[in-house]
Amino acid sequence: MKTCLIVYSDYYKDISKSLLKGSINILKKNNIKYELHRIDGSFEIPQLINIKLKSKKYCAALALGCIIKGQTPHFDFISSSISNSIMDLSIKYSLPIANGVLNCLNKKQAKLRSSSKKNKGAEAAKALLSVLKYLK
Repeated sequence: MKTCLIVYSDYYKDISKSLLKGSINILKKNNIKYELHRIDGSFEIPQLINIKLKSKKYCAALALGCIIKGQTPHFDFISSSISNSIMDLSIKYSLPIANGVLNCLNKKQAKLRSSSKKNKGAEAAKALLSVLKYLK
């Protein structure tokens, strides 16, 4: 089996670490190999996914990161752009790409959504697996 690409932003290092832990646990439980690539900001995640998928060595990709709303509309533009780009890439490459980039109103919400109780990284990995089974 090919490898699952994981591209993550570590702008919020504690959040990213928890999302990674949740997603990697799910992939390991399902015997899925993975390759990690770190990037500084969430906006760049789709760009790196596009670059890496050109190699055709991946069976899927997982995007992980966190965006927290500030005082400007920046949050809305970045969140929308990332979601749309991930879907476009999934269609372009005919591969499942799970969106585990959190869009949160505050740090407290981000911590909850990356915790062991409600880990969106794990949920994104499960969603990825649910699509991967159709490709076998």
